[in-house]
Amino acid sequence: MNSLPSPQSPDHRPAPAGAFGRKPRVAVVFGGRSSEHGVSVVTAASVLRAIDREKYDVLPIGITAEGRWALTADEPERMAITDRRMPTVEQVADQDGAVLLPVDPASREVVYTEAGAVPKALGEVDVVLPLLHGPYGEDGTLQGLLELSGVPYVGAGVLASAVGMDKEYMKRIFTSFGLKVGPYTVIRPREWERDAAAARRKVTDFAAVHGWPLFVKPARAGSSIGISRVEGPEDLDEAIGAARAHDPKVLVEALLTGREIECGVLEFADGPRASVPAEIPPATAHDFYDFEAKYIDSAEGIVPAPLTAEQTEQVQRLAVDAFEAASCEGLVRADFFLLDSGEFVINEINTMPGFTPISMYPRMWQESGVGYTELIDLLLQAALRRSTGLR
Repeated sequence: MNSLPSPQSPDHRPAPAGAFGRKPRVAVVFGGRSSEHGVSVVTAASVLRAIDREKYDVLPIGITAEGRWALTADEPERMAITDRRMPTVEQVADQDGAVLLPVDPASREVVYTEAGAVPKALGEVDVVLPLLHGPYGEDGTLQGLLELSGVPYVGAGVLASAVGMDKEYMKRIFTSFGLKVGPYTVIRPREWERDAAAARRKVTDFAAVHGWPLFVKPARAGSSIGISRVEGPEDLDEAIGAARAHDPKVLVEALLTGREIECGVLEFADGPRASVPAEIPPATAHDFYDFEAKYIDSAEGIVPAPLTAEQTEQVQRLAVDAFEAASCEGLVRADFFLLDSGEFVINEINTMPGFTPISMYPRMWQESGVGYTELIDLLLQAALRRSTGLR
């Protein structure tokens, strides 16, 4: 892979100061209506601590679990996991009013409204850092709103965000570009609602070919929420119910035996580049690398992954290939299995990975020579240079 650019290279050029005549204003948007609400709040806390305040003005905007955009306190210490409980936007919302983003591309003025009061202008926003995970934020919906508003934003556009959220279509696109994926089948909402028995047979027929256990998961969720390891047909209904609690479309995957390898991709001025890879060791206290292992018990990844030089180069190339196949922008974390046969199989990409300092994506880039604050700056500068609309 190409070496990383030095801080003096064109890749680090800031957006022209004359474009604003002041420090660019960043709206850090977090929370949201998905089951990953708390993860997003924790991510935002880390970003608010690390963002360069001498370079950027910051406007924190939280989206409640009900979908209200709230003006929130710029107090990241209130956004921590406490007593194994995830934080919420409601805990840091300043008032009961709502923040409104303009839908007029000619204006970037953000407004705060409250019942019985005159709307209050909060000033213009130059770029949005959307730190939402899951549906209604990471799936192209927020990105579509920002495109309509004409406000630049960090990360993937509408199509890539949607592809990155829907694991079925993600796999279909990867396959069409020649990337190898593991065996899977899908239970669509109408299949289950019209004939649950037939849907069960579809899964058991799949298991007859690929064996038990299987992994049953929401097709459009993340952070390992709603995933079950199913040892046999007697546990299938419970697992499907757990997945459908988060998404009516269910993905069923065969067990792949091997090592879990992750790789970060970051878009520089000359194109996307891959970080050193990381390895997720087996979660000995858990059936698999689930939500508790990731965020509550903080399972420790190995960075860099103990791979050969050839394996490292291969997974870096595949990560960039996945980034390009899905038409991504800005950043991606690509997750792979290194099978016992020595072959890499892509599991999924995450277009807005966890962004706490202990999250794998920033850790991989730290080991690649890009620190946490610099990583945020690179993403914001890339977004400021990029226009909205077709590109």
